[in-house]
Amino acid sequence: MCFCVSSGSQMVRIGYLVAIIQQRIRSNIEIIASVFSFRYPLTMTHWFHRNPLKATAPVSFNLYGVASSPAANKICNDLRTARARLLDAFTDATCTPEIMKKSSDEYFALLQGFILPLDGTTQENKLRFIQNFKWTDSLQGNIASAQQDAVFELVSMAFNVAIWYTKFASRLAGKENITEDEAKDVHKSLRIAAGIFKTLKETHIPRLITPAEKGRDLEPRVIDTYIVQIQAEAQEVTIARAIELKHNASLIAALSFETANFYQKADHTLNTLDPECSSKWKKYLQLKQHFYMAYAHCYHGQTLLAGDKCGEAIRSLQEAEKFYSRAEALCKEYRQTKGPGSTAKPSEQLFFKKLGTFIKNTLEKCQRENGFIYFHKVPAEAPALELKASYGLAEPTPFELPPLSAQCTPEVYATFDLTKGPKEDKAKAKHDEEIKPVKEPDLKPQKDTGCVVS
Repeated sequence: MCFCVSSGSQMVRIGYLVAIIQQRIRSNIEIIASVFSFRYPLTMTHWFHRNPLKATAPVSFNLYGVASSPAANKICNDLRTARARLLDAFTDATCTPEIMKKSSDEYFALLQGFILPLDGTTQENKLRFIQNFKWTDSLQGNIASAQQDAVFELVSMAFNVAIWYTKFASRLAGKENITEDEAKDVHKSLRIAAGIFKTLKETHIPRLITPAEKGRDLEPRVIDTYIVQIQAEAQEVTIARAIELKHNASLIAALSFETANFYQKADHTLNTLDPECSSKWKKYLQLKQHFYMAYAHCYHGQTLLAGDKCGEAIRSLQEAEKFYSRAEALCKEYRQTKGPGSTAKPSEQLFFKKLGTFIKNTLEKCQRENGFIYFHKVPAEAPALELKASYGLAEPTPFELPPLSAQCTPEVYATFDLTKGPKEDKAKAKHDEEIKPVKEPDLKPQKDTGCVVS
């Protein structure tokens, strides 16, 4: 009799264990399917806000009288041609980083002939202040700033080059079925852009005689925001790669947390800027911060579950849901906020929807595990994210100007005679009336990419 009872108890126990194993297999299949839904293409996890390119008034470099030799006149003509070619490259949808570097190097090599000392002394180049340059801002529409300073031209044009690299990265990330090499190009282009902004801030902008006006592109708050935002976006590519290669959930959580902190830092940098021109940009930074905090809590929950801390894992996933819901609300606010940038609907993009599904599936898995195996109490407070990524963080690529053009020799420099003064450019008055915005190519995302290029 006792044997029969014992045998019956064993059968019940075995049946219970089989049910648990079957349930775990089912839930693991579900979570694996959810993870695999995050595989490449990278476009499934990316969408970048972009501010407009800066616009500029035409510059003729007609230094008639001052340029008193054929070689000096050739430099002026080549400057005009190289500038026009570079400006055209900004709006050419077929332009590549190689073409952009060649075009920008050609112009900057010649322009330095108006900046660097060429007479064997340390005094200012006598040509630095001979030509007037006029540029709009990426945030303030057609409102232009003008300075008669070649350094102002250098930093303004280089600023646009950096913006171009961010737009190229965004366009490439919007391709359908992006390859691994293309993903690397996205990452590389973003780091190049961050390096240009960083070098302008540290080396070239401080040389301006007239300081940057508050709220303008060249002032520290705006430059710093661009640098930090671009680093965060480069880390998004790293996160997608880590997910693709199935790296540890703890690494993905740490990278996501660091990325969210970058976006928060960028947002706070804009706090004192005029809301009229920065509100939409701030909404983007805020929604990305909350989006990657949701990522961080989601993958941290997986790490906790792997360590048999199911109650804490559930709480971490619940926190992920909160951040995701707030990001969803910010997507709507972004769409409704007026200002420079995209008119996209981020919450309707695949990259956004897939994270919501992933969080939901992971949380349900944890809850089932807890109901069958762990029976842990779910904490009232979410587990702290004391995460630090040991590698995978994106750093700006150092930027260097090209060498001075071989045309700009001391001998040719000596043939520029400032005592004669340049003749007034008759076209100047007409061109200075208004600077029209740059007509950028209308680049639509390809089908099913879930990415919007702005």
